[in-house]
Amino acid sequence: MINKHRCKWVNLNNPLYIAYHDTEWGKPVFDDHKLFEMLILESFQAGLSWECVLNKREDFKKAFDNFEINKIVHYDDNKITELLRNDKIIRNNLKIKAAINNAKIFKEIQKEFKTFSDYLWKWTNNQIIYETKKTSSPLSDAISKDLKKRGMKFVGTTIIYSYLQAVGVINSHEKDCFLNTQNR
Repeated sequence: MINKHRCKWVNLNNPLYIAYHDTEWGKPVFDDHKLFEMLILESFQAGLSWECVLNKREDFKKAFDNFEINKIVHYDDNKITELLRNDKIIRNNLKIKAAINNAKIFKEIQKEFKTFSDYLWKWTNNQIIYETKKTSSPLSDAISKDLKKRGMKFVGTTIIYSYLQAVGVINSHEKDCFLNTQNR
């Protein structure tokens, strides 16, 4: 088997991380369900590593009803307590409450723009941005500011930049990565 060159951040000892890099990260996403899932997961990453969240992704899916937004917007104190007791996910009260809050605002954005995808991709006129070695940009600054103004939590510019990379609005595959399409 030929050894593929991947971005340096990939932990080659973690098959989940390799699969995530090779099949998801940096690929454009237009499906609102997937965009919502990634927004929730990225918000839980705050202060932690993405690998930590990725390793718990399946448990998050189970705990958060497969990221069904119409269920999450109705989570009550009992569900919050259940989530806080679930030792298979990141048990942070503020992040759990932010996920519920952000689901409601996500739905408001869907109403305003038809889809969250339309909202997100309008920021770049449906173009992919190619850049590396950044943790924020004027684009992530602007989207973060707008989402905060709308009432979302845990959507700082660094989280939003990571989110934009994850959903392919920003393609940050390194120069020698086999997935870097800029040199082809």
